[in-house]
Amino acid sequence: MAPWTHTYLSPQTERRLCCASREPAQSFTQYIDTAEGTNEYTPQKLDEYWNGEGIRSIRRQMLNNEVPDACQVCDKKLLNQDVYRDHFTHLFQHKWHEVVPSTDADGYTTMKPVSWDYRFSNLCNFKCRMCGPMLSSSWETEARKQGKVEPWMEKPVKKAIETFQKDTVEQEFATAVEEHCIEEVYWVGGEPLMYEQHWRYMQRIIDLGDGPGLYARYNTNLSRVDYRGVNLYKDILANIRDWQICASIDGTGAVGEYIRTGLNYEEWLAHFKQGLVYSRNRRQMRIDFTLTLPGLFEIVNICNLARELNVDILAKVTFAFTPDIAMSPLFLPRNILHDYVNELLLTDYVDNRTIREMLKSLL
Repeated sequence: MAPWTHTYLSPQTERRLCCASREPAQSFTQYIDTAEGTNEYTPQKLDEYWNGEGIRSIRRQMLNNEVPDACQVCDKKLLNQDVYRDHFTHLFQHKWHEVVPSTDADGYTTMKPVSWDYRFSNLCNFKCRMCGPMLSSSWETEARKQGKVEPWMEKPVKKAIETFQKDTVEQEFATAVEEHCIEEVYWVGGEPLMYEQHWRYMQRIIDLGDGPGLYARYNTNLSRVDYRGVNLYKDILANIRDWQICASIDGTGAVGEYIRTGLNYEEWLAHFKQGLVYSRNRRQMRIDFTLTLPGLFEIVNICNLARELNVDILAKVTFAFTPDIAMSPLFLPRNILHDYVNELLLTDYVDNRTIREMLKSLL
C-alpha cells in the first residue's frame, strides 16, 4: 500500500518510496541506495514526485504482482524480521478497493498521501556510533571539525537544502495538516523530539479536531519528553487515536552510553517508564534495539529489560553492505560470530522471539 498512501523525505530532501527502499540516489547517496547520486542538488516537490516515473514504475510492478528492486529490504528481510511492508498492509488494507480504480495503466494515481514521514532536518543531540552526519547534526559538526565535508554539507548546497525545507517541505506538510489529510505520521530524525515542528504540528492537528483519527509513530532516543510546558504523553499522545514509540537503545548502562554518545541511561529509563503509565497496550511502548558488534554482549541484558518492563522488542541489525563496517556484528570472522551466536541461542535468558530470529539470521 505504500506507493498509494505514503510519502517519505530524508533530512537532505531525498524522496523515496519509504525509508527502507533501496533506490538509486537522486542527489546525495543514502546509506542503502543502489547507485551513486549526482551530488548536484535537484530537489523535487511532492507534486512532481507523487506521479513521477519512478513511483509509477513501482506501482505498475506491484499491480503485476512483481517485487520491485527497491523493495529488497522487505522482500529479503535484510535489516529486520518485522518488515515495513506488513505495517502498510495492516494499516491501509481498508483502502485497497481504491487502488485499482484510481490507478491507470501507466501507474498514475489520483489517490493522495495520507501517511507522512518528513524529516525536517538532521537535528540530533546524540552521536551514535553506527550513525553519521546525514542523520545527526552532532555528527555533522564533528565531520566539519575534521574537514570531512560531504557534497551536501558545502555551504551553498546546505543553504539551498535549508531553504527548500523551510519554503517547500514545511508548506507541503502544513497544507496536509490544514486540509485534514494526515492519517498517519512517522516522527523520526535526526531526533524528532528535538524538532520544533513536531510539537507545533501535533498540537495543530489536535486543535483542528483531527486527533481522534491520527496514528502517530515515533523512533526516538527519548532524551526529551517535555517542550515548553507540553508533555509528550499527557498533552499530545493522550489526545490522538493511537500511537507507538520505538525507543532506541542498543545496550544498557555503560555499554549503551558507549554506543550512543549523549545517552543518559537512567534518564532514558525514567522517560520510558513515564510512557508506560500512559500506554493502553504493550504495543505502544517498544524497545528499538539495533544490534551492533558491542551490542552482541548486551543481548541478555536487553532481553531482561524487556521482561522487566513487560514490553516488546523491535530488533534490527547494523547491516554491512561492505566488509569494513566495524560497528556491524557481520564485521566479525564468521567462525567467531557463529560460535557466539549459537552460544546465545542455547541460553534460556535469550527468550525473546524477535531477538532469536534476528540472531538466527546471522548464521
